[in-house]
Amino acid sequence: MKLVVGLGNPGKKYHSTRHNVGFQVAEELARRHKVERQESKYDAIIGHIRVGSEKVLIVKPLTYMNLSGRAVQPLLAYYKLGLEDLLVIYDDMDLPVGTLRVRSEGGAGGHKGVTSIIERLGGRGFARLRLGIGRPEDETIDWVLGKFSSREQEIMNQTISRAADAAECWVQHGIDRTMNEYNTKSEA
Repeated sequence: MKLVVGLGNPGKKYHSTRHNVGFQVAEELARRHKVERQESKYDAIIGHIRVGSEKVLIVKPLTYMNLSGRAVQPLLAYYKLGLEDLLVIYDDMDLPVGTLRVRSEGGAGGHKGVTSIIERLGGRGFARLRLGIGRPEDETIDWVLGKFSSREQEIMNQTISRAADAAECWVQHGIDRTMNEYNTKSEA
């Protein structure tokens, strides 16, 4: 069993914002695969799917971004999964719009949602899939909670689809193959 967590903020006002691309990838995975069961527990919405023969839990934390670890840690414990069974998908301002980066582990890079997960899990050894949203010239809070331009949204639609492909690859083939196939330059 694998746990694929898309980070974002709950609520309609955040739905199409830069900070919610993790949620959008989770939604794309749910759209592609028959959700066998959906439930809410541990401050998260969980969709049960299969990717190939592997059972996968698609998770959208409802804790708001900065407290994401409050949802992820109890789910790993409940399902008796290790860090190697976790993929976290989130936005990254340090990458140009449309860029994907897959890593097997690492720090938070200033992302408060990932910081929360690292603190709650007590370790950094989980896979990450970062989607570039670009960096603003001024205020970052307004940037991440803002919407993409129409040109950026076109790029991000393709990027979200490729990110879902990468998540499926991670589930079926592991982190090394996923990094080799999906660490790309911007589509812009």
